[in-house]
Amino acid sequence: MPTAPNFYLGKTPVYGDVVLAPMDGYSDLPFRSVCRELGSAISYTEFIHASDVIHRPEHVRARWQYLPWERPVVFQIYGRTPQTLLEAALRLQEFSPDAIDINMGCPDKRIVRRGAGAGLLGTPVKVARIIRLLSRNLEVPVTAKIRLGLDDSCRNYLLIARIVEENGGALLAVHGRTQAQGYKGTADWDAIAEIAQAVSIPVLGNGDVRTPQDIERMKEHTGVDGVMIGRAAIRNPWIFARRDRASVSPKEVWEVMTKHLSRSLEFYGAERGLILFRKFAAQYLSPYFADNSQRRALLTAPSPQEFLTLAEKLLHL
Repeated sequence: MPTAPNFYLGKTPVYGDVVLAPMDGYSDLPFRSVCRELGSAISYTEFIHASDVIHRPEHVRARWQYLPWERPVVFQIYGRTPQTLLEAALRLQEFSPDAIDINMGCPDKRIVRRGAGAGLLGTPVKVARIIRLLSRNLEVPVTAKIRLGLDDSCRNYLLIARIVEENGGALLAVHGRTQAQGYKGTADWDAIAEIAQAVSIPVLGNGDVRTPQDIERMKEHTGVDGVMIGRAAIRNPWIFARRDRASVSPKEVWEVMTKHLSRSLEFYGAERGLILFRKFAAQYLSPYFADNSQRRALLTAPSPQEFLTLAEKLLHL
């Protein structure tokens, strides 16, 4: 661990400059905690629907559970009305997160049409109300994750960034694409650099960071305080230790993969834990599959023990 913090999340020091992005269906406790051990500096939860927190918390409780040593932990929520977001944030605050993050970056059209996620970028006045309302009423810092705008005709990222800062936001994560782009095209690192220069709060840059070398390139190009990594981390969680996947030995893959599986089984139960783990197993083992039949056998293994037996043979351990 570095002797000095890389930046602060409110008053909380953050040691490290690479962070796992919040990803629906992926940044759950088992995977997030594995990435935290490998070097991710902050644990962001999957996004949590504010309305669910209020009306059916039992259905989403697992999304905000975390391990004590994961701190700093950020709960990410999404919704379209300031009051609903505030009520949800106040309830979640009782579980002692280090910050509450507002999702203004999800490009899913169903969410955007409801005015949530990246849909909020089209309503700057509402963004100001949300950040101001939460920052004035919560005891923990309020942060936000944004995109560059809705589309090329509405790239209002500098306005939104300044609104977040001026209304009390403590940190800003920026995905360098518009909502219309989704995950296509190239992330605009120049726009991320503009934001980093325009605000004084910490900025995390996100988009097209696939290798350890990309981490350094983004930091140098944009001047961000930290780099947020999403899809590339699913393929290579060792990127948080600044390691290329090719440098990771089969023995190291086995150690991390079995730890992840164990946490998934403990967290979700044997049957669901194995099912939810399979999408990660496909990535852990993708360099070793000889053919599709081998892959299919592993990813449809009916029990954890059968999966481990097949995986051990595949890795030649």
